[in-house]
Amino acid sequence: MTEQISRTQRKVVLAACFGTFLEWYDFLTFASLATYFSVLFFPPDNPTAALLMSLATFGVGMVVRPLGSALFGNLADRFGRRPIFIATISLMGVTTFLVGLLPTYAQIGIAAPLLLLLLRLLQGFAVGGEIGGVAVYLTEHAPHGKRGFYTSVLQLMGPLGILVSTLQIVLLQLFLDPAEFAAWGWRVPFLFSALLLFISIKTRMSLEESPVFRQLQQEGNVSKAPLRECLTNRRTLGRMALLFFCISAGGSLLFFSSQVYANVFLKSVVRLDAQLASTLVMTSTLLLFPLTIFCGWLSDKVGRRPILLAGLLLGAIAILPVFKGLMHYGNPQLERFNHEVAVTVYGDDCEYSPFSKPSNDCARNQEYLVKNGVSYTLLPLGEKQQVVVNIGGDREISGFDVAALNTTLKAKGWIEKADATQVNSFMLFLLLIVPVIAVALITGPQTAVLAELFTARTRYTAAAVPHNLSAGWIGGLSPFMVTLISVQAGDALAGLWYPVGMLILASVVGLVFLPETRDVALEN
Repeated sequence: MTEQISRTQRKVVLAACFGTFLEWYDFLTFASLATYFSVLFFPPDNPTAALLMSLATFGVGMVVRPLGSALFGNLADRFGRRPIFIATISLMGVTTFLVGLLPTYAQIGIAAPLLLLLLRLLQGFAVGGEIGGVAVYLTEHAPHGKRGFYTSVLQLMGPLGILVSTLQIVLLQLFLDPAEFAAWGWRVPFLFSALLLFISIKTRMSLEESPVFRQLQQEGNVSKAPLRECLTNRRTLGRMALLFFCISAGGSLLFFSSQVYANVFLKSVVRLDAQLASTLVMTSTLLLFPLTIFCGWLSDKVGRRPILLAGLLLGAIAILPVFKGLMHYGNPQLERFNHEVAVTVYGDDCEYSPFSKPSNDCARNQEYLVKNGVSYTLLPLGEKQQVVVNIGGDREISGFDVAALNTTLKAKGWIEKADATQVNSFMLFLLLIVPVIAVALITGPQTAVLAELFTARTRYTAAAVPHNLSAGWIGGLSPFMVTLISVQAGDALAGLWYPVGMLILASVVGLVFLPETRDVALEN
């Protein structure tokens, strides 16, 4: 009997993880190729197409994921986990494959971005039904006393999806010239997902229903209105808020800081060689795999609460020092420049927004300086007739003049690329490990906690809805909030106060309200 249970559990882990990997692979492939879509599907001279581009790359993911989690969560708590898993993975896989077949704007006009937007909507809808819910299914199959260890592997599918998607695109760009890649090479990752979809559906079709849900059916205790029950039960609603503000928010913010923004920061702000930056981040990401498994195992021994709180507190304390260290060891010359050379932007109506292109010279200067790692002070025009950038106190550049900005900044000591002889790669790698450890401390026990916080009747809905809301509204907003704060403050590091502030809030909420869930009975 023990051997049979062991085989069943292994099959559940494989099916759940492979399906989640496909979800992330599909979703991240779209994000990685967004720059090509802007040319192929969204001509810049068409304002309607520009609006659709904005919706497709930003608004859709944030709005539709929670809606998908509400719908599919409600269905899973009423009719079972297994059919929903098959439905979500099928929807995700089919829509991704169809992206690879889409005609471009040049072929069918405005219908191209409309179709792409529709497919992106369906993708986000499927992800909302999958992410969070699969944690419930996997945890309900895990052996008592080993839930953290057994379920921790699910959290590795996000980083694995990033690695595989990125590697595939890099290889295609290596073997194809730019014209070939733009013409048809970008379609290959989407078409390849058909094979992944076939394998995933085959593995999920062989799964059995969750034993916890079968017991609910036998007892006649299945909820008839799970979402309404969640929103009217004070205990459930409180724990959904805890999941939203604490666990899911902390995990998404730390994942963004260590896996996404670290790469952007090293390339655009520190001005590190792109290949070196990607290699450093990718190498540190590989450590996330054993660390996540270890933290999941450790949470079985010492409890979920101390591990989660350690991750939140480490992230809140370490993010700013780590990124300051990346600047110090990656580009000490730029660090000295920002300390010694005063840069002032004089302008009015500097209403920069990361959601649209800069609309005036002041905003263009702001964006340009921050994205090149240059700190500045913003002052009103006063007696000046137009926007002016003062560099070092003795050189003024009127309007927005990239060539003049570059020439003057270089004359004052700014460098376009970090000096390879001054880059301390070993220290950069050590620094990148710190937020990775914080991520592992959250993600290791997170899968089990998503299920353990809630009662069986409404568990899928109660876990999936706040998890997806938090990933979209808090984690999804991270790139825009970091950019907005950095530009307004005139300091590329200032934007990091967004994740730091949210992690401090998550730590306080966790310290006050987070219960220990390690030994709860999932059947209740």
